[in-house]
Amino acid sequence: MPYYQFTVPTGGATLQHKSEVAAAMTKVPSEVTGAPGAYVYRSFVEVPPGSVFVSGEPVSGSRMVGIIRQGRSPEVKAKLIHGLADAWCEIPGANALEDGVILPEITDEPGAIY
Repeated sequence: MPYYQFTVPTGGATLQHKSEVAAAMTKVPSEVTGAPGAYVYRSFVEVPPGSVFVSGEPVSGSRMVGIIRQGRSPEVKAKLIHGLADAWCEIPGANALEDGVILPEITDEPGAIY
């Protein structure tokens, strides 16, 4: 059973899009392994600022930890990891950071730069 846990700062954009994130994180393992969506577990943990660290320094972005069932081939693991990364990048724009700036949502408006 795949399990994905999202640690999100209080008020983070991911919390506003939990259903979208959960759906994307269900679709990828189901498509790659054939596992029924009912077997894919997701959880969201909201934490106060200053609760997540990388290299001893606090970070403000959301983090995901995934557990993939033992016995998957390296090729299947790679497809899962790349598919999950692609899905995470596609939903929503506020989950992506570029040069220290949270990306705006995608728009089809004429003259938009994204």
